[in-house]
This record gives sequence, structure tokens and C-alpha cells, in this order.
Amino acid sequence: MKAILLTTMLAYLGGNIYLFIRSLQQMANLPLWSKIAFGIIFWVVACALFISLGARNIAMPEALARVLFSVGSAWMVFLLYMVLLLLVVDMVHLVRPSFGGFHYALGITLCLLVYGYWNYRHPKVSKVDITINKPLESPMRIVAVSDIHLGYGTDKQQLKQYVELINAQQPDIVLIAGDLIDNSIKPVREQQMHEELQDINAPAYMVMGNHEYISGAAECVDFLSNTPIQLLKDSIITLENGVQIIGRDDRHNRRRKSLEQLVAECDNAKPTIVLDHQPYNLAQTDSLKVDLQFSGHTHRGQIFPLNLLTDIMYEQSHGYRHWSHSHIIVSSGLSLWGPPFRIGTDSNMYVITLSSHLQ
Repeated sequence: MKAILLTTMLAYLGGNIYLFIRSLQQMANLPLWSKIAFGIIFWVVACALFISLGARNIAMPEALARVLFSVGSAWMVFLLYMVLLLLVVDMVHLVRPSFGGFHYALGITLCLLVYGYWNYRHPKVSKVDITINKPLESPMRIVAVSDIHLGYGTDKQQLKQYVELINAQQPDIVLIAGDLIDNSIKPVREQQMHEELQDINAPAYMVMGNHEYISGAAECVDFLSNTPIQLLKDSIITLENGVQIIGRDDRHNRRRKSLEQLVAECDNAKPTIVLDHQPYNLAQTDSLKVDLQFSGHTHRGQIFPLNLLTDIMYEQSHGYRHWSHSHIIVSSGLSLWGPPFRIGTDSNMYVITLSSHLQ
């Protein structure tokens, strides 16, 4: 893990140095003072996200914290596409020395970011009909979401829009597969986001994600106690219609119960739904004959080409799949972490109609 983090940091530093040098080449005829001013602004922007994350629990004006986070996270994607496109420009330049191409790379990158932001702000509603071989008196309508990441990126106004979108589906229950909170509970409390969560008009059940632990597990649990959301931590709740919801603690907790232990506590004759933030060991879920599992975490990489990497890393990186027994859904996330762009992926929520062959 440390090796991956170090490699990522070195790649980020190298990309910034490369883009900085290529940018200065475009400023060759400008006065020295303008190059110095550009350099200061460039490196402040390049470091903005790390300043924001490092100071996430330190008292600072909310507007400043939000600007640092937004600018810094957006810069990461801008840097990625500018570096990739400039490398293509450099290869073309070897064949056609007269080809500059910097402005083409800049124009294409900005167009991608505009599209990516629009796509992120328009989440898809994915509808899935699932029929199981266990008794269920009547079809059940479930809205399932994950990875909302409340904080400086996803603010109170955006949360209000998400709650309205959830309520518009007229769910019987709402499932939240972790990472409701982003990197700190501080902006969530400051914006009093519990007020919006209280407007969810159906019973809501949630499990912890890795970001709840990053934000401080105890603080997140305390925050949720002021909302109607029921937190399930290695626990099971049985609804009036007999559906059993197993809420697994995040794998961040290495002492969490195994899925076998939790399934053993259930009635196998009744429908079983598993909420587990990170979609690992899905073949085991299937072997235990869980009816439905809902997970998140992957974001499907959020942007191209990172989505290709997550597709390799996970058995099921996103979407719906009917395994030999279990129906498994992995959400790309209703919102996202960091850069406010969706390029090659979608923000989504799932509307699941659960019914029985035995009706």
C-alpha cells in the first residue's frame, strides 16, 4: 500500500513538473515577472488538495476550505488529461516538428472537464427487477445509493437535490452502502446536513464505509444518531415483511464478523439482503446463497482511464449481475470523491423492485 502511495505521489509530482515546463515554453516571450507569478499560482493550485486534506480538521473559513478542496481536486483531472494529451503532442512533434499542439491539448482538456462536470451533476437512475425464490407478500421498492461523500465537495444544497431524487422514486426502504461522509465530519456538522437527511421519506439503513473511518468512526456514529438513518454494524434487522438486512461493518475494521457468521444468524427461508461497502469475495456471497448484495466503494474509477483499472481490480466493479444464486449490485456512487467529474463513468442510484416467484 505504501509503495502504491509513493508511486502515485511521484507520478503526480512528475506530471506537474512536466506540465509546468511545457507551460513555461508557451510563455517564452513574456516578461520574467509574469513567469514568476504563474509559477506561484501553478504550485499553489497543485498543492491545494493536499493542503485541504491536511487541514481538514483545523479551524479555517469554510469558503477557503471549500475553494482549496474544489480547485485542488479539479486540478488532478486537469493534470491527468493535459499530460496524456501533451505526450501525444510530443510524439506527433517528432514526426512533424512544426506542430505545436499545446493549445489543442488545452482545448480538448477543458471540453472534457465541462462534459465530465455536467455528467456528474446528472446522476442516472438505474432500475432493476429482481425475482427471488423466497416468500414475499408483495413487491418491494428499494432505493439503493452509495458514496455520497458529504463534505466540501458534496454540500448541503447538493444533498437536498439527492434527497429529492430519492423521494421521487417513492421507495419502501432506502439502503446506503457506506461513505455517506467524505474526509471530515466538520463541514457536515457546520452545514447542519442532518436537516436534509431527516427529509428522507422512507426507512433508511446504512453501513459504514472506509471514509466513515477516515472521518472518525465515533464522530460519524454520533452524527447519524441525529438522523432517521439506522446504522447496521455487523448486525441484522428483520423488516415487517420478513426481509432480513445484514449490515456488515467495513473491512477497515479487521475484527468485523465474517459473512458466514452473519448469514448463520438469519432464517434461510426468508429473503436476505447484504449491505457491504466494499465488493470483495463476491463468489463467497454467492456460495452462501444471499439473495441480494448491494455495495459501492469502487466509483468505477470515476474517470477514464482509471475505470479500466477498477474493472481489472474487482470481480464486479460496477452494475448488476445475477450470479449462480445471488443478485449483486455494485454502484458507481451517487456522488464521488474529489474531482467533480464523471468521464467514462456515471453517477447513479439504483431503484430495485424485489418480488417473489412464490406470490
